[in-house]
Amino acid sequence: MAGETVAVIGAGNVGATLASCILHRDLADIVLCDVVPGLAAGKALDLLQALPLTESCCSVRPASTLDEIGSADIFIITAGIRRRPGMSRSDLLKKNAEIVGETCKQIARQSPDSIIVMVTNPLDVMTYLAFRVTGFDSARVMGMAGVLDSARFRAFIAQHTGVPVAEVDALVIGGHGDLMVPVVSRTTISGTPLREAMSAHEIDELIERTRNAGGEIVSLLKDASAFYAPGESVATMVANILRDEGH
Repeated sequence: MAGETVAVIGAGNVGATLASCILHRDLADIVLCDVVPGLAAGKALDLLQALPLTESCCSVRPASTLDEIGSADIFIITAGIRRRPGMSRSDLLKKNAEIVGETCKQIARQSPDSIIVMVTNPLDVMTYLAFRVTGFDSARVMGMAGVLDSARFRAFIAQHTGVPVAEVDALVIGGHGDLMVPVVSRTTISGTPLREAMSAHEIDELIERTRNAGGEIVSLLKDASAFYAPGESVATMVANILRDEGH
């Protein structure tokens, strides 16, 4: 048993994927929660059956309510409606604010010393809502977009130049959307500054693609949004929080 518990609120594609990533990294025990009957139970059972094929010593169990979770070290909130083609992240605001607000109120009551990682869109607004509703210190409420957007920028640079992603170092700060700021001065390819490796026009194109990366995936999948990269991004954050590992 890992010792720490991570509660994942929402057992859709993102929630189940990040749960799998956390378990396979042997980071924490997982409680997978969803109000849809059977969804968390079915995915938790599938994840349980995958554990013998990994070196993980963690456990996983389902829950259908927050009451069934009890306390946890980290709550990861993915619950809410997802983006569909033609929708912006802001289109999700009203409904998801209701879901996130009520969820965070209960988290604050039953697990007042926990950390919240927000995944639900619109991410920046939902993260601030969680901060205001819980009254937690700002260091214990965070959104996962910085890790995700940095990974996307690195991936697009690697794809464009043909180098392995491990050779690209990049940082994206700011909001999750048009207000994100890829820090070009901090971006390198095999140690070479990005501005020396690519033209300004090429860099601008990759920055724009990074800003619209989620929408690009939604337009291709039609009835789903990104989940592999968000899942790995959250697992990386959990590794840093619990083990001081990752990037």
